[in-house]
Amino acid sequence: MRQRILKVHPNDNVIVALTDIKAGEQLTYQNENYTVLDDVKAKHKFLTTDLKAGEEVIMYGVLVGKAQSDLKRGNVITTSNLKHAALGFETGERKTDWLKPDVSAWQNRTFMGFHREDGSVGTANYWLVIPMVFCENRNIDVLQETLTGSLGYKRKNNYQSQAEQLIALYKNGAKTDELLQAEVFVEETHQKAERVFPNVDGIKFLKHEGGCGGIRQDSETLCGLLAGYITHPNCAGATVLSLGCQNAQVSILQAEIAKRDPNFSKPLYILEQQKIGTEADMLSWAIKQTLAGLAKANECTRQPAPISKITIGLECGGSDGFSGISANPAIGYTSDLLVALGGTVILAEFPELCGVEQNLSDRCTTVEQAERFSNLMRTYEKRAEEAGSGFDMNPSPGNIKDGLITDAIKSAGAAKKGGTSPVVEVLDYPEKVTKPGLNLLCTPGNDVESTTAEVGSGANVVLFTTGLGTPTGNPIVPVVKLSSNTTLYNRMSDIIDINTGTVIEGEETIEEAGARILDYVIAVASGEIEVCAVKHGQDDFIPWKRGVSL
Repeated sequence: MRQRILKVHPNDNVIVALTDIKAGEQLTYQNENYTVLDDVKAKHKFLTTDLKAGEEVIMYGVLVGKAQSDLKRGNVITTSNLKHAALGFETGERKTDWLKPDVSAWQNRTFMGFHREDGSVGTANYWLVIPMVFCENRNIDVLQETLTGSLGYKRKNNYQSQAEQLIALYKNGAKTDELLQAEVFVEETHQKAERVFPNVDGIKFLKHEGGCGGIRQDSETLCGLLAGYITHPNCAGATVLSLGCQNAQVSILQAEIAKRDPNFSKPLYILEQQKIGTEADMLSWAIKQTLAGLAKANECTRQPAPISKITIGLECGGSDGFSGISANPAIGYTSDLLVALGGTVILAEFPELCGVEQNLSDRCTTVEQAERFSNLMRTYEKRAEEAGSGFDMNPSPGNIKDGLITDAIKSAGAAKKGGTSPVVEVLDYPEKVTKPGLNLLCTPGNDVESTTAEVGSGANVVLFTTGLGTPTGNPIVPVVKLSSNTTLYNRMSDIIDINTGTVIEGEETIEEAGARILDYVIAVASGEIEVCAVKHGQDDFIPWKRGVSL
């Protein structure tokens, strides 16, 4: 019989409902009986003890909120009776001992990747076309329209036939109600066009709204992010369009590239419109140079590489009350496996580490790194508060509806993605990862901004957990989508790659799920599996403007 409730940590005073529970039901967990006083939806929690107003609610073994009124054992916790609260933190002693998992099954495994001259290995091979400033976005659109179809990278729109059928009905006199009720079919096709450059996975266009206006730091940070993409192991080279007068000067970009790769040798073509003159001349040069670069990129083929060359970015979005007990701890175990194999992991989304700072600080290998983490967290929260917000306002309406009613609850579950290994380095956006092991990267909790940042710092695969469903992808890196529950996996199978609802249902352990995920990552890194976000061309790219996002 399927287990209906779960106590996540021995010190918790709440229990998670794994299925809907009606008021008055009596349930037993670990030989203790509970009478539930309110209806409790799956993913939500009820109290294991009476609480007076102001007393603490503990989940995942940490403070996640305080009661706003007197509550009884068996009451459901809601936004009405619980307010966000989190423990303070300080730079304490180092606690970097950890129990490494058994990695003998992967010790001699390799993946098929694209080797770069700086020693990094890509999981894909892309050419980039990048504007230095939003003024060049229209020219980027022209290049995209010109090149993608001709080179065989344009994906067929399966819904075109549906639109054409409805248009034909309208032309033949169909009224509004008839169009709404018409039976039309969606043409299904998975056929790929023949590529001119078969070893190049695509040509990607990183449009953005930055580069000028705002504050100078935004433009400088943007240059660092773009340099992260240009020097990324999944990038074979780039074409850069500059207007010329913007804050994000080409010289800043070049300095950021040199900072990340002093011996940078990839093809890089930079065109400045105000120097070249006419738009036609610049676009003509851009097309010639891009095709020449693609020909060079096509010479690179997949070759065996050690698993230690994989860098995983950890992300969650559209989280629910099951994320912290299925999908997040599962990829946390995957993280531990990869770290034990010499690989690299990036844990980001600093607003979603609120309340677990002490644990992460203690896991930093040096006091200096612990202090940097502390300073970044405190500075970020202070800026959010100065803007009239705060970490406590992080949970979205969808999060709250599905059981994550305080930021501390959300954060305690989100941090599970980082596993248990020591923190080797703390990075500020958009710094590059340089050390194997678990890295902390300061980013917002916003899905796309954080995923964009993790890739800019060097992630060549992203594991993205979701409980509600989100299509987020990235232009140059496969984003593997993992559902926290089976219902979501079945309902949105077109955007979800892996189901970890099996953990909730008792079909496999966290460790078994984490091992399964690592095998999947290796196949994705080798180009054997095309993830849903790549199939759909979900090329999300949003640079972070500091202090704006949670």
